[in-house]
Amino acid sequence: MTKFLDDNFLLESKQAQSLYHDYAVKMPIIDYHNHLPPKDLAENKVFGNITNAWIDGDHYKWRAMRTLGVNEKYLTGNASDREKFAKWGETVPHTMRNPLYHWTHLELSRYFGITDTLSSKNASSVYDATTEMLQSQEFTSRGLIRKMNVDVLCTTEDPTDTLEYHQQLAKSDFKTKVSTAFRPDKAILIGSETYNDYIDSLEKVSDTEITTYDRLCDALRKRIEYFNSNGCFVCDHGLSHLYAEDFTETEVKSIFKKRREGEQVSAKEAAKFQSAILLYLSETYHEFGWVQQFHLGALRNNNTRMLSELGPDTGWDSIGDYTQAESLSKFLDTLDSKDKLTKTILYNLNPRDNALMATMAGNFNDGSVKGKVQWGSGWWFLDQKDGMIDQINTLSNMGLISCFVGMLTDSRSFLSFPRHEYFRRILCNLFGNEMAKGELPNDMEWIGKMVQNICYNNAKEYFDL
Repeated sequence: MTKFLDDNFLLESKQAQSLYHDYAVKMPIIDYHNHLPPKDLAENKVFGNITNAWIDGDHYKWRAMRTLGVNEKYLTGNASDREKFAKWGETVPHTMRNPLYHWTHLELSRYFGITDTLSSKNASSVYDATTEMLQSQEFTSRGLIRKMNVDVLCTTEDPTDTLEYHQQLAKSDFKTKVSTAFRPDKAILIGSETYNDYIDSLEKVSDTEITTYDRLCDALRKRIEYFNSNGCFVCDHGLSHLYAEDFTETEVKSIFKKRREGEQVSAKEAAKFQSAILLYLSETYHEFGWVQQFHLGALRNNNTRMLSELGPDTGWDSIGDYTQAESLSKFLDTLDSKDKLTKTILYNLNPRDNALMATMAGNFNDGSVKGKVQWGSGWWFLDQKDGMIDQINTLSNMGLISCFVGMLTDSRSFLSFPRHEYFRRILCNLFGNEMAKGELPNDMEWIGKMVQNICYNNAKEYFDL
């Protein structure tokens, strides 16, 4: 009987085991998209306890606990940290076959050396043991990153961010390169109730009076220049879908003026404006040689009652069923026709769009750059075993998995980096099993090198690191 989470976890053949242990495991990590707070890294945060490091802010865990009927006070409420962890311990046995079960035990094992499965029986002792470890320098925010052999990580910041913590990190002795991704969605989504308040804040940080559309573009360019001067090489957008409405400059200027004067804009007007400003931004990214990322398809903030109580990013989002193909094609083609399409990574949240994304990327790979347009790894609800397998298989069938830039955490947790190991084991198992069945040649050196490229080398080359 195979032991749970042993050295060959998820590795079903000798070839898969060799690919992982001899090739994949030695590769450093490039985590090119996450939401880690750079302040915690700059200040080398010491976590008060395992709840602070592991449960606070983790809406994956919160959703599971709510489903089990755990009261909100043990998630985001006023229960003690020990009580919150106890409730998570009670929940874990019920998460079997949810990726949380694998992630939980990978994280306990890889960071803390705890190999027992977590439950209500041992939650208290695990809380005490991990909390004690977290007080040492080996388990600070930087220490946790070092444990996972992270070469580069890329946090995500709004254009109004000062990047002061990235500047501190650049001057520190922390060996992991910490960069940022430019996330200007708030400047794009003109229909937001708080849009003018946001533009006011952008005015201040850019030292630009934003009274016209042209001045908005000027302000955003200033912030791109500022981010670029601070080592930024990538942007990110989290949108329902890409915008590709026809528009005229006169229309767009009028729409922005109308909104700045406090009037509401129609859905059609918003789509025209969003199409224009997104194209402007993407052309500017091309000018600076950045990689652009588009995370498409989330239906956010579904539960308005809980949104009003807890705010966004607290576990009330789901997969949306937006139409993607035509607008995505038109958007990319508009940039390509001007020769202003920069390197691009596309992520979908709805699994029905897998083949769509894989084939769309191929439309704009023009031979100028290896894997210029990428279909990204399984994202959010799809970054689990089946989601990763589907993504790897579809990309293999409809593109070149050999050019893939690999996994990322997209996480707010310093304990989430074993997700790279999870991905690597799944990747090695797929290749290894096909070698074992004779569907791929038994060329361990070549396939091992391909695995290493997917795990690390392709991203290093793609992002020019």
